[in-house]
This record gives sequence, structure tokens and C-alpha cells, in this order.
Amino acid sequence: MGALGNALFILSQSMMRWGSQVALDLSHMGTLVASVYGGPLLGLLTGLVVGIGPGIYYGFMDSLGLLGLFGLPIGKAITGLSVGLIARKLRISGEGSSLRAVLATLAGYVPECLYTIFFFKVLVAVLLPAIAGFLIAFLVPILVKAWIEMILMSVYIGALVGNSGFTRFVQRHFME
Repeated sequence: MGALGNALFILSQSMMRWGSQVALDLSHMGTLVASVYGGPLLGLLTGLVVGIGPGIYYGFMDSLGLLGLFGLPIGKAITGLSVGLIARKLRISGEGSSLRAVLATLAGYVPECLYTIFFFKVLVAVLLPAIAGFLIAFLVPILVKAWIEMILMSVYIGALVGNSGFTRFVQRHFME
């Protein structure tokens, strides 16, 4: 799922961009599948792996440097953990669970959203003060874009959870 997430990041960010710092990112699909079907620990680990692509692209290769390289995977991991915990609590397990999967996805993103605000307003401001003023301007567009992505991906994960063929495939090949 980590490889899927990174592949989706590469494909989606190259398809739709808003300026140099804001791009479509569907990498959380891998995180969401792992979280809903595999639980919070697998969601957390997959989120870390899924965050490597964005961490390299927006961090190490761009203005966030090492802070982005390490900070972005942490945000993705937070969502993986949160969605996994909520999915387990809501007993998402296939048919009849689509709406609960949508709700788990959206509620599970809230902690990463708060972390993103903390990341830009505190970590970037303290650790990268020379560019903090420039980067803080991207916070609102990034959050708006992220919520649009999460709404879209919540519908996708709801459809996948409601698809008995996909659920059986995941259970047969990836779960014990």
C-alpha cells in the first residue's frame, strides 16, 4: 500500500498543480486501504511510507529541506493511525460499512489537519524563519486542497469497502 500511495502521489501531483507549492495528492489512498483493512498500526506504518514521496518532493528537493522530509511522513502516519483507530471502533468490515468508512476517513484526517497547522505555524516558523513568511501563505490553500482530496478519497474508500469483491480480495491476499 505504501508503494501504491507513492505511485498515486507521483501521478496525481503531476496532473493538477496550483502554482509551485500546491498540487493534487491522492497518496492517502494507500494509507486509507491499509488503515481500514489492516488497522491502526498498519495505517501508521503505511502512512510513514506513503509520506516519503511528498517528503522528498516538497521537503528535501524543495524549500522545506529535512523538516519536510521527516515532517510530511509524520502527518501521513497520523492519518493512518487515526483512521485505523476510528475504523476499528466503527467496526468497518465490508457491506453496509461504506458510510462509516467515509466518516472514519474524514474524522481521521482532523489530527493531520491540526498537525499541518502546527507544522507551518510553529515548526516552520522556528526552524526555517527565513522562509516562514513565504510558506505560511500556502497554509490555507494547502488545507482547502487537502480537505477536497480527503472528501474525494473518502468516497473512494467508501466504495471500496462496500464492494464485496474488493473486500474479499484484500482479506484473501493481505490479511491473515
